[in-house]
Amino acid sequence: MNNKCDLIYEGKAKKIFSHDDEDKVIIEFKDDATAFNALKKAKFEGKGRLNCLISTRIFELLMKNNIPNHFIRLKNENTIIAKKIKVIPLEIVLRNTAYGSLCKQTTIKPGTLLAKPLIDIYLKNDELNDPLITRDRIELMNILESRDLDFIIDLTLKINIILKKFFKNIQLQLVDFKLEFGYDLNSKILLGDEISPDNCRLWDLNQKDDIIVSLDKDRFRNDLGGLIEAYSEINRRINDFI
Repeated sequence: MNNKCDLIYEGKAKKIFSHDDEDKVIIEFKDDATAFNALKKAKFEGKGRLNCLISTRIFELLMKNNIPNHFIRLKNENTIIAKKIKVIPLEIVLRNTAYGSLCKQTTIKPGTLLAKPLIDIYLKNDELNDPLITRDRIELMNILESRDLDFIIDLTLKINIILKKFFKNIQLQLVDFKLEFGYDLNSKILLGDEISPDNCRLWDLNQKDDIIVSLDKDRFRNDLGGLIEAYSEINRRINDFI
């Protein structure tokens, strides 16, 4: 890392550094893994590199499909150059298949294919444990205007169509995923953060008898082991396909 670059922010999985150009940042992917709002923590050598490479490929795919995002280019195998954005404090979760918290909070059985994608929105706030939030509460808190929320929801649905097809081509079922957005210096909304097995649930379609084999962070959450092997397999399939 260039010594002239100042650390702007350090999150659970990434460090963000300043760039010579004020409208850009340097994002370094860490080997740390966290779950349950960082109550569970561990390090996995090579995880940051794999998430960086996978995110790069997916951001490039989304750019080809006219999805506005913060990615500019890969700097090295665990670092990207991205547009600087002011992060909107919302986590947008799209679900294609019922699993995780949806099943804990409803009577829907795990593995149920949803008739249409479900979008859940969470307030990005560690102190409050990232609670599920309503449109009315978003407006009440002046987080963003209704038209911007509509834009983000529409963009998320478009991203889902692209990613579902892409992952199916490499024999992966896109169960659900989490997105974050922000405003660039021109007040344009861009997709930010990362798209990787850290924030996507991906099930291996190369299985018989409907056995669920997770190739994502559930391997860490649920003590299944083989996290690096799973991430490596996703990276391999992406590279073989592209």
